[in-house]
Amino acid sequence: MMSKLIKITHLTSVHARYDTRIFLKQCTSLAKLQNYKVNLVVADGLGNESKNKIQIYDIGSSTGRFKRIFMTTKKIYKKALDLNSDIYHIHDPELIHIGFKLKKNGKKVIFDSHEDVGEDILIKMWIPFLLRKLISLVYSFFEKYYCKKLDIVITATPHIREKFVIRGLNAIDINNFPILSELTLGKNHWNEKKQEVCYIGAISKERGILEIVNAIGNIEGVKLNLGGSFSEKELEKSCKKLDGWNNINELGYLNQNEISNVLKKSKAGLVVLYPTSTYKPSLPVKMFEYMASGIPIICSNFQLWNDMIITVYKCGIAVNPKDPKEIMDAINYIINHPEESKEMGERGRKAVIEKYNWDNEERKLYSIYSNL
Repeated sequence: MMSKLIKITHLTSVHARYDTRIFLKQCTSLAKLQNYKVNLVVADGLGNESKNKIQIYDIGSSTGRFKRIFMTTKKIYKKALDLNSDIYHIHDPELIHIGFKLKKNGKKVIFDSHEDVGEDILIKMWIPFLLRKLISLVYSFFEKYYCKKLDIVITATPHIREKFVIRGLNAIDINNFPILSELTLGKNHWNEKKQEVCYIGAISKERGILEIVNAIGNIEGVKLNLGGSFSEKELEKSCKKLDGWNNINELGYLNQNEISNVLKKSKAGLVVLYPTSTYKPSLPVKMFEYMASGIPIICSNFQLWNDMIITVYKCGIAVNPKDPKEIMDAINYIINHPEESKEMGERGRKAVIEKYNWDNEERKLYSIYSNL
């Protein structure tokens, strides 16, 4: 006897249709199961399509926050009802009230908290400063009230999960760890590496680019492979005026093969984010990609990263991200201690293969859906 086909619909009014967390990880993982039919409702104006056994429905794009929050959400709710699914998985705070309505219609509903929204509101530049705290408090009350009526909350980090648990909500973290099959996991030929370290990702002041350039400028004979695009033209101009820019290999945007080549020749990966309320509880995928490639990480000395990774696995060096000298000293240590650095890299690779990967998070996702 065939098991019942379970219809699942993911809903987002903000994220791109191929969003890594929503589409490439969660929807694609669920679509691999024979008894699940997976839909994804988006609002990007790119039309309907079928990809990775996932049916994507586009309700059309909108301009401006007001239209998105009030008009787009209505269209998403109508489409959700039309699809008549068994389980709905919502990915944006502005859709929580839609989840509540779907729950009242007898559906199973998951809210996926990608960020600590209450904290994020406090640093939103488009919200008048004097109103941020009030809006954050109002949102936190709204979130708690409605999420208690849903079936479960999924969070992107343990830190966000704890905030929901403290409020008495049923929550579990599904972390954005990398997909093993997409990583550079080949043998680590340390002797073939160059006197180079790397930073790959979005380039901004808050991600420590000024400190990185100043640090590398004081190290003779060592280059930084810089992959990614600058967030601001003025910041790019400022960086290129620094003496340290002479030690930078500017690579621009890199595809996956190009990233693999950079990691193969680099001796360390940098992830020195500023200690903001958004970054301190985060778990950047890039950090785990460095680890998976078998190179030590030089990372911000956040308590979460120290407790989870550096202290436990001894796979890198934690530094004050705002101190170029500490960053410089860490680079020098890794360059000048090749055997120890190679061992750091191997321990980091082992940590990703055994624990910090999407395969493990996928099993948690399956368990949640099975229980629903």
